[in-house]
Amino acid sequence: MQYRSLGRTGIQVSEVSLGTWAFGSPVYGSVGAGEATRAIRGALDAGITFFDTAPLYGTKDEDGIAEKVLGQALGADRDRVCIATKFGRYPTKGHLNTYFNATSVTQSVEESLRRLGTDRLDVLFFHSPFGPEQIEDNVWAALEKLKSSGKVRTVGHSISLFEQTREMCRSWAQDGRIDVVQIVYSLMNRETETFIAELGQLGIGIVARESLANGFLGGTFTKDIVFPEGSLNARYKREEIIERVETADRYKALLVRGEIKSLAAAAMRWVLANPHVSLVLSGSRKLEEILDCAAASDAQPYSSVELAEALRLHVKNFPPA
Repeated sequence: MQYRSLGRTGIQVSEVSLGTWAFGSPVYGSVGAGEATRAIRGALDAGITFFDTAPLYGTKDEDGIAEKVLGQALGADRDRVCIATKFGRYPTKGHLNTYFNATSVTQSVEESLRRLGTDRLDVLFFHSPFGPEQIEDNVWAALEKLKSSGKVRTVGHSISLFEQTREMCRSWAQDGRIDVVQIVYSLMNRETETFIAELGQLGIGIVARESLANGFLGGTFTKDIVFPEGSLNARYKREEIIERVETADRYKALLVRGEIKSLAAAAMRWVLANPHVSLVLSGSRKLEEILDCAAASDAQPYSSVELAEALRLHVKNFPPA
């Protein structure tokens, strides 16, 4: 595993890291606690040092299930890693409702610390606000207080609705209010590429997410796949499933070679070719899938010819989750 700096924070992070949404919510199908623990411990053994979670990664009956699982799995090894969590969206309150104010962030941090079994958060992300009108001014003083107390090391913005929130994110980055941005970026969605470069030049740490395009770049989906009812991908019509699978197959034919033995590893290696990216998140559910993604870090980078050919294959941006 190779390591990079998380932008101007100076925090060193593993190039391939682990997102834990699947360990707290049945978004991609259920994951048992034992399987989740095995995955987290195996990721740690593979050199992964950055773990991303959120209170939203739970159910309508319980916030932060993934935070609990992560904290218990890390145990005494917490000091070996960086933990990022979020605030502002909670499944028990309806995940589309948002709470970006002083009271919410203070309470949310305390609850996350308790669930994670730690005394600090390395990164605290705004969890995908839909626009500046959702941000109450008093949240910034509360965040500064949390930072000065040592409970939060650095603040970031996890972007959703890219076109609607790009200007807000740019302003926060330029004003020094945030130091990290989590953003969708993959072979199948490159609409953020120019913005990533702009943020990178400001010294913002870039956390690339959905880089397996909700599993379509995992290399296992077929055109006739049927997704479980209630799962994230169940919303796709057959025509779009076919289009996504055919696109993934074209990338597989081009980019799977030598040390890069799977499409998932290829998708990760391609993201890491961007010098402004600090790390790429794997949201895989199983240890074997995580290790497959992690192998991309030590693989030979793609040549300029291969990257140009991958650009030629790009004909559209598929919508993110």
